[in-house]
Amino acid sequence: MFYVYILECADGSLYTGYTTDLQKRIRTHNAGKGAKYTRSRLPVKLVYSEICQDKSSALRREYAIKQFTRAQKLYLIQHAGKS
Repeated sequence: MFYVYILECADGSLYTGYTTDLQKRIRTHNAGKGAKYTRSRLPVKLVYSEICQDKSSALRREYAIKQFTRAQKLYLIQHAGKS
C-alpha cells in the first residue's frame, strides 16, 4: 500500500510526496533527512493523505497533485473526506 501526502511547511508552503509508511516519512522530514525542499522549512505537518493501491498509481497521483495550483491543493485539503 502506498500513500500520497501533502505537508504544510513552517513557512506555509505545501510539499507533496508519496511513501509506503506515512508516519515514518513525516518523522524523517521533521528530522531534516527528508526531501531537500522541506529541510529548510521545518517543522512540517501532515495536512492531507490518500491511499493508492500500487506504486504506479501513487506516482501518477503525486504528479497530478504537483501540477495543481496552490488554490487547488488547499481546496483538496479542505474538502478531503467530505462528500
